[in-house]
Amino acid sequence: MAEIEYKSVAKSFDQVSVITDLNLTVGDGEFVVFVGPSGCGKSTALRMIAGLEEASAGDIRIGNRSMAGLAPSERNVAMVFQSYALYPHMTVAGNIAFPLKMAGRPAAEIADRVKEAADILNLGPYLDRRPAQLSGGQRQRVALGRAIVRHPDVFLFDEPLSNLDADLRVSMRAEIMSLRQRIRATMIYVTHDQTEAMTMGDRIAVFAPLKDGYQRSLMQIGTPDELYDRPANLFVARFLGSPKMNLVACHGGDRLRFGSLDLDAEAPAGDTLLGVRPEDLSLQDAGVAGLAGRIRLVESLGAEYYVHVETEEGELVVRVMDRSRRPVSGEAVSLRPNRQALHLFAKTSGERLPRR
Repeated sequence: MAEIEYKSVAKSFDQVSVITDLNLTVGDGEFVVFVGPSGCGKSTALRMIAGLEEASAGDIRIGNRSMAGLAPSERNVAMVFQSYALYPHMTVAGNIAFPLKMAGRPAAEIADRVKEAADILNLGPYLDRRPAQLSGGQRQRVALGRAIVRHPDVFLFDEPLSNLDADLRVSMRAEIMSLRQRIRATMIYVTHDQTEAMTMGDRIAVFAPLKDGYQRSLMQIGTPDELYDRPANLFVARFLGSPKMNLVACHGGDRLRFGSLDLDAEAPAGDTLLGVRPEDLSLQDAGVAGLAGRIRLVESLGAEYYVHVETEEGELVVRVMDRSRRPVSGEAVSLRPNRQALHLFAKTSGERLPRR
């Protein structure tokens, strides 16, 4: 196991900056998820650890050793890719053993490590099969086994579940989390799926695409609860959470209000956005103090409803978990927020503001 440290790392392709001034430490034995939209540099940041991309500036250290100039084979890092990258002519056992054979390990050691990995991943009955005879989930387990046998300092996962259907994604997510409990190695997992990020990581690092005008790659890092409850900026607030956080404009010097409801606070100076998550809004009868609106659409998800309400502040979404009364399209309502769960952001910079 080993700590990973990015020290002022930047990466450019020709004149296009993908990552800038990345400073981040992943603790020994920690599971950190890199998440963000396509083009934000999260996979590039991962590939630089493995030596598949070279940093344009800065330094990456594993276990207090600089990776500058080291070949991928010298880094003791195992990477699991989105594609399984299995050899179709080899058996499961042969695929798992391949990196050890390439390293010239003794046959007895190879056999022991293959059995160890197969036991961890429940692949024992499939060792004599070839990849074409396996399901997608089984193939991904073989790819995991090939990483495990190396006993690496660091495991890197680059969107390993993207090719699986919904049910397999859930089961494989559970298997990776179970693997993490058995093998307390340092792990970094890249995904664009916020559900994977929120359920798997000890901490989450949220990346933003520089091509969209953001000035830095890493927007915030913290535990899932920290990022969800106290997002540092609008990007994180809107990226994490489904449905997305609702935003309502307010103006500096005014009392902070939500429609006709006084929130008993002052709005900070300058134009401000008030954020409230869908589960922190409640539907009230029309005429009750709050933000007046009319229901445009009701999405039924079985255990809950997503209710889209047209208001003078635009369309807001309410998450309703009380199924005793079904909201009806066209119904006039009033929206009231949970005052303890409000977020304030500067409209221009997008940064989080303190409440007064």
